Amino acid sequence: MSKPVIGFIGLGLMGANMVENLQKRGFEVVVLARKKDVIDKVLARGNATEAKTPKELAEKSDIVQLCVTTSDAVESLVYGDDGILAGIKEGSVVIDFGTSIPASTQKIGADLAKKGAGMIDAPLGRTPAHATDGLLNIMAAGDKATFEKYKPILEEQGENIFYLGALGAGHTTKLINNFMGMTSVCAMSQAFAMAELAGVNRQQLYDIMSSGPSNSPFMKFCKNYAVDGVSDLGFSINNANKDLGYFVQMVSDLGSKTLIAEGTSANLKAAIEAGMGDGNVPEIFDYFVKLEK
Repeated sequence: MSKPVIGFIGLGLMGANMVENLQKRGFEVVVLARKKDVIDKVLARGNATEAKTPKELAEKSDIVQLCVTTSDAVESLVYGDDGILAGIKEGSVVIDFGTSIPASTQKIGADLAKKGAGMIDAPLGRTPAHATDGLLNIMAAGDKATFEKYKPILEEQGENIFYLGALGAGHTTKLINNFMGMTSVCAMSQAFAMAELAGVNRQQLYDIMSSGPSNSPFMKFCKNYAVDGVSDLGFSINNANKDLGYFVQMVSDLGSKTLIAEGTSANLKAAIEAGMGDGNVPEIFDYFVKLEK
């Protein structure tokens, strides 16, 4: 059986590496991106074509995969005049690997269903390096039959595939995960900043904290920056701020409130206003060191 043609939109660090992995595994890809040099790299590897619009990409593809940054971007790609919805083929599927608002995902899924197409929300864990080798963690959700049909494709892209239930559950889980992670990073970074202000040795603080139940990979990332000056988490303050905003909105949509997430979000926004948005999240240490009452 021939492999399905995969259309891919969003060739940032993660998306570009995911496409490279697909090409290494013998898939024909149709790609859409803003940067010509990125497109040229894909085309140079062969078995690839460039689409000019999301509609054209959907028309040429058996599977449409998205790896873009916001719900607004996804909705624009789907609902635009030359959007995915206008070109999607009956029996095909849209797989959204980004981190989106669950309510938006469910709305898009309902509209795709009217065209006879499916949708899977499948946010990602791990790094772009894992993407190149097809070793991502994938938090997938959607109609079970649709998931089972396309699970073999996801297994080409991820080492650990988690099925989480109805459409939107993947994005819900990812937002909860990122709320926990980014709140932890902000708290740990402020802990190191307070040690700096108080004249406490930051390496010794890490040695003590990491010897107890607070130890975690996130603590190591924070220590790497606050103690060693190495910024290696690979997730920007801008992205963390976006995800925390989505989490706060999701909590509100669920009829609840979250003062903890609002606090984390306020600190991330303040760091962005201080010109730090492109830095990795542990770099918020610098913001906390300079913060005055």
